[in-house]
Amino acid sequence: MTEQHEQWDIVSSVGFTALLVAAGRAVETCRDDRLVDDPWAQRFVAAAQPPSVVPVRPGETWAVDDPDPGIRSEIDGFWTMMATYQGVRSRFFDDALGRAVAAGVDQVVLLAAGLDARALRLQWGPGVTVYEVDQAGVLEFKDEVVDSHDGRPTCDRRAVGVDLRDDWVSALRARGFDPSRPTAWLAEGLLPFLPALAQEQLLCAIDELSAPGSTIAAEHFADAIGMMSGRRSLAVLVAPFGVQFPSLISSEQRPPAARRLAELGWDVTSADSPGVARGYGRDLGGLPDGMEFSSDLVTATKS
Repeated sequence: MTEQHEQWDIVSSVGFTALLVAAGRAVETCRDDRLVDDPWAQRFVAAAQPPSVVPVRPGETWAVDDPDPGIRSEIDGFWTMMATYQGVRSRFFDDALGRAVAAGVDQVVLLAAGLDARALRLQWGPGVTVYEVDQAGVLEFKDEVVDSHDGRPTCDRRAVGVDLRDDWVSALRARGFDPSRPTAWLAEGLLPFLPALAQEQLLCAIDELSAPGSTIAAEHFADAIGMMSGRRSLAVLVAPFGVQFPSLISSEQRPPAARRLAELGWDVTSADSPGVARGYGRDLGGLPDGMEFSSDLVTATKS
């Protein structure tokens, strides 16, 4: 019998992080020097009908009910950095998936896909299947928005409505996934929310399902998110959504994804996000003194 796990929509619990990411991509899309073009991001935010204003354009700010100007300033700095990071991260992973497909990979798995619109906004080429794995409610919300705007995927898009804490492997196979063929895996904004054991099980499952020539792209946050989640400013920002941000992040120690994939025999490349940002002509600054943000953006190939 399948265990009953917490379910969420787009404005609650972990679902709120999908909304946050979509808002960041919407901001990036509105920039003249955009790194990604995601017209779906703003549509998803609007359709979610959030209980408080969510900025979707450069210069827009969060509606904050706090008289402290320091809190306001800190939130603005956090959001400037976070929206920039979403653009940098999205472009980095877009490029990684594009390289995999150009090398001949024709099945792509987006783990905890959330409001990822890559199946609609990227040009995949003929014969590519993109699997979106997430809770059924999240995927149903996305489908409703896409259908309402007459969206057309640029690939064979297959939704896999399953919680990653359940038997997602069987659900993926049931939708046609073929482990004998190389796969491009994406774990964007996922690993920090998993307990250490769940991350280990996920990486091992990916390894078992990956034929030679498969690739994976993921990120490792170390202490960055945990450090920011304890700030009063972030608590004020998410208060209208009823989200307890520290409770969403797993503080359990675990080996970095790059090291664990190397131990499993993958050829790994890891780059720190500030350096990646500089390569795209961006700066991940904006946080208050004493706070720094950095993540490792990881790509790996199975020989």
